Amino acid sequence: MRFAPTPDEPRLTPFPGGIRLPAHKEVSTQRPIAALPLLPLYVVPLRQHIGEPARPIVQAGDRVLRGQMIGRPEGYVSVGVHAPTSGRVLAVEPRPVPHPSGLADLCVVIEADGEDRAVEPTPLDWHVMDASSLRNRLREMGLAGLGGAVFPSFIKLNPGARRSIPILILNGAECEPWITCDDLLMRQRASEILLGAQIMRHMLGAQQVLVGIEDNKPQAIASMMEAAIGSDIRVVAVPSIYPAGGGKQLTYLLTGRETPAHGLTTDVGVQVFNVGTAYALYRAVVHGEPLTSRIVTVTGHVAAPGNFEVRLGTPIADLLAAAGGELTGATGRVIGGPMMGFELKDTAAPVTKAVNCVLVKDAVHFPPPPPALPCIRCGACARACPMRLSPHELYWYARHRDFGKTQALNLFDCIECGCCSYVCPSHIPLVDYYRFAKSEIWAREREKKAADEARARHEFRLQRLEREKQEKAERLAKKAAERLESGAVSAQDPDAERKRAILAAAIEKARKAKEGVQPRNVDDLPEAVRKEIASIDARRTGGNGADPTP
Repeated sequence: MRFAPTPDEPRLTPFPGGIRLPAHKEVSTQRPIAALPLLPLYVVPLRQHIGEPARPIVQAGDRVLRGQMIGRPEGYVSVGVHAPTSGRVLAVEPRPVPHPSGLADLCVVIEADGEDRAVEPTPLDWHVMDASSLRNRLREMGLAGLGGAVFPSFIKLNPGARRSIPILILNGAECEPWITCDDLLMRQRASEILLGAQIMRHMLGAQQVLVGIEDNKPQAIASMMEAAIGSDIRVVAVPSIYPAGGGKQLTYLLTGRETPAHGLTTDVGVQVFNVGTAYALYRAVVHGEPLTSRIVTVTGHVAAPGNFEVRLGTPIADLLAAAGGELTGATGRVIGGPMMGFELKDTAAPVTKAVNCVLVKDAVHFPPPPPALPCIRCGACARACPMRLSPHELYWYARHRDFGKTQALNLFDCIECGCCSYVCPSHIPLVDYYRFAKSEIWAREREKKAADEARARHEFRLQRLEREKQEKAERLAKKAAERLESGAVSAQDPDAERKRAILAAAIEKARKAKEGVQPRNVDDLPEAVRKEIASIDARRTGGNGADPTP
């Protein structure tokens, strides 16, 4: 069953490129969402979102309650982290985490006490709270995007200088194969999702709310349409073309507004949130619950695929066991989907806010990739690219480390969807080259920034030494002049002439030292900085701090 657009739906604007993929959605949609039972141990990473990791505010031996903050936001792009259950903190130490690098990261290890006691919830009256206070509370409650990017939600809910963002889009496309956590969430909790959308709408000042769902999810579409009855929220069925779930692609598909290169959807008056984020926001605002759990799909080569409501910090090994365990012949595990996911190195790693799917591979559906062959410049990758890039040229320059050319070809507009790699007849892992180029550029920018900061410190040190040299010379000259004026050198002194010459030389040396001091890093300074320097110099010389220039 597929839904055709109704007359009151927006006219769809197909985005460029994209591919049709085998969905494999039916594997994990045969059962409703199941809650994972309480476990004896949870490992909660402090880095679960884009930006700065949270700062631990508990230590080994502390008792915690479910929903209690255990990691405080550090810096602006950061959100809180909370305990998934009550118990005792065993350690705050590096543990394996789900990340492409396979490296460990700082985690809070909690031994559950089995009582699952929670902090007293504090619902938020969003109708009367000012927007800034509401955003700050959501920041403390750990709200971050649950669609993959894990960007702090309080930042996206700030319209900034625009004062309002006209269009809010809820992303229920879920275009990656195998993943069905959003599908099941929309089927079972549609009303709560749309209540979360209404709160988002209020905070953004949006006049229009659109819900985009791929047309291969008829039950989710029907459920969301029923929940939207009586409101002006429009649920729109969109074609099942990967990557329709990309924020920029869904925006173009539903509104016809094209996000500019290097830009954001907000540049064209649109903000996009995942349906899971809207549900988590509803729970946070209406029930006062911090983000301590999420829906995760477990699918592929397991005994009982399905979707589970999982507490953050749950070891993935326990999640796989809840799905009946891996079947014989499993060849690996992927976090996320097969197109944009990454290999899981260690099942001891816990579920985080970014984990939407654990996909167990087998040799039938995931055969070993064939060896890469030379590029034949067929153009298939360019036709499939949803960002209108030139993947074959990006590959060529990335491979030869010509990173300037890759940036000129808009490398950073690449969303790493994998369409180009999928259609490449030479089986070249194109996205791997793009990721390599991006990481090299970021590394060089960090090195350049560090070098610039070191040079600035060095030049400031030289300037300080010159100032100290000048001040010392001035002190010596002043002391020499005072001795001359006070008659400290007697005319009867046989060495009087020599001493006067020494004092006169000291005064002359101080004068020349003062003239020779050349300030550094003062070219093209902003007016405010120039005035501050002038004020400091004036205070040094006993002036009133006024700017000496007209």
